[in-house]
Amino acid sequence: MGVGIAVGLSGFAFGVTSAGAGLTLLQSCALSLLVFTGASQFALVGALAAGGNPLTAAAGAFFLGVRNTFYGLRLSQLLALPRYVRPFAAQWVIDETTAVALAQPTRRGVRIGFTVTGLTLYVLWNLTTLLGALGAEAIGDTDAWGLDAAGPACFLALLAPMLRTTRERAVAAIAVVLGLGFLPLLPAGVPVLIAALAAPAVLWFEGRRAGRGTAAESAGESSRGTTDRKGTDR
Repeated sequence: MGVGIAVGLSGFAFGVTSAGAGLTLLQSCALSLLVFTGASQFALVGALAAGGNPLTAAAGAFFLGVRNTFYGLRLSQLLALPRYVRPFAAQWVIDETTAVALAQPTRRGVRIGFTVTGLTLYVLWNLTTLLGALGAEAIGDTDAWGLDAAGPACFLALLAPMLRTTRERAVAAIAVVLGLGFLPLLPAGVPVLIAALAAPAVLWFEGRRAGRGTAAESAGESSRGTTDRKGTDR
């Protein structure tokens, strides 16, 4: 509930930003109700506010939301929900619900964490979107409130304790470098997809290193075997 409340309040920032980008109250609320993935929503209205083409803005938001597909692959195994429930649960597959669910030790805990986080966040996000869009002029500059930082801050706080091994820390560090490095060069959403390449890159490097180690051990054993045979012959 703490995660849902903290991140849900940042819906104020989206409502204000969306209204400032020229979207109507109905359009702003529809985005939160139907899309419900904050990063993609901000990317869409941000591109529109900058004068971008609506199709390009939608494409950037779509690419940014692709990451939820990978979350869903993992959560489907952990939640093990009945088939008729999955389409509804898919609406709540986002950064925060995934992080909370993955932090739980049991399947029951995973289900409770996912459901409570998803419900709290969905209700608050949509409510604050409505209030933010209605009171855009009264709230003023959302940067001064820091509401747009609540979501990323909560997600990082959940993610940090999960980086226990050198491999996981390496993946996170490389992902940050790739994401930030390509951020000013590529359309919104694409740097996130490129950052996802950090995981297979680290695994490939470890595989190469393990392969070289195995080859070296094989060569050493072969050399020792040859020496032993020579000694026996003598």
